[in-house]
Amino acid sequence: EVQLVESGGGLVPPGGSLTLSCAASGFTVNSYAMTWVRQAPGKEFEWIAAINSIDDKITYLDSVKGRFTISRDNTKNTLYLQMNGLKPEDTAVYYCAKDVEEYFSGRLTTLNYWGQGTLVTVSS
Repeated sequence: EVQLVESGGGLVPPGGSLTLSCAASGFTVNSYAMTWVRQAPGKEFEWIAAINSIDDKITYLDSVKGRFTISRDNTKNTLYLQMNGLKPEDTAVYYCAKDVEEYFSGRLTTLNYWGQGTLVTVSS
């Protein structure tokens, strides 16, 4: 059974940092593209970072480029999102998701498994 369990969310002041983790089971994170997606209050889901399995290519949403880093630890079968320079507009529920493909297509419709989400609140 495929499972994704996120952790690491919380309350952080503007400019602060957090690292989110996503522990996977039922598959290996280096076999499929993996993505972090967020949903801010009252807004739609948006992908923010993705890593391919086929070529390790990493893609970021422009608004997080240079501040967020996606990575995976194959020995722990875990995906990470290091977030620095957090802004109030980064407040959202963050989800990790598994793709059906080995490369990220840019579409949320190819994400077939999602975690339960972890809340990140950026506020002073």
